[in-house]
Amino acid sequence: MEDYKLYEINLKKNKKRNEKYIKIFENWLNEQKLVKKTICKHLDNIDLYINEYLNYYEVTKMEEGVMDVYSFLSDWFIRKCLWSSVTSVKEMAASIKKFYKCMSEKGYIENEDYKILCEEIKDNMDEFIENVIEYNNYDGEEWEEFF
Repeated sequence: MEDYKLYEINLKKNKKRNEKYIKIFENWLNEQKLVKKTICKHLDNIDLYINEYLNYYEVTKMEEGVMDVYSFLSDWFIRKCLWSSVTSVKEMAASIKKFYKCMSEKGYIENEDYKILCEEIKDNMDEFIENVIEYNNYDGEEWEEFF
């Protein structure tokens, strides 16, 4: 029970900390002259990534999340989000890239980490798409067999 209480305390702190990054990202998106609907989509996507996924197994800071994109887009997002589709995977990848570009420009992550993230998404997008198609056409096989 103590571990759970500690997790809850750290989770609350991390989500509070993430509010700052989401606000910075929102301002950055507004500076890009994006329409309000697009901005809201990116903010929703990033909230899911940094507040839900990065804290799902253990509390993980946004800066560390730059290296967790592969497992998120190849598996977690596809299985946990009922709306996952080819389009939503691509949109999520775009939101993550924009978010971490902003974080890089503002000095919250290393530029090199941002470049690695972009390469990882680019190099694995076909796999992400294949995974979401296979998962959404589930025919009774175990999901783990797809990997």
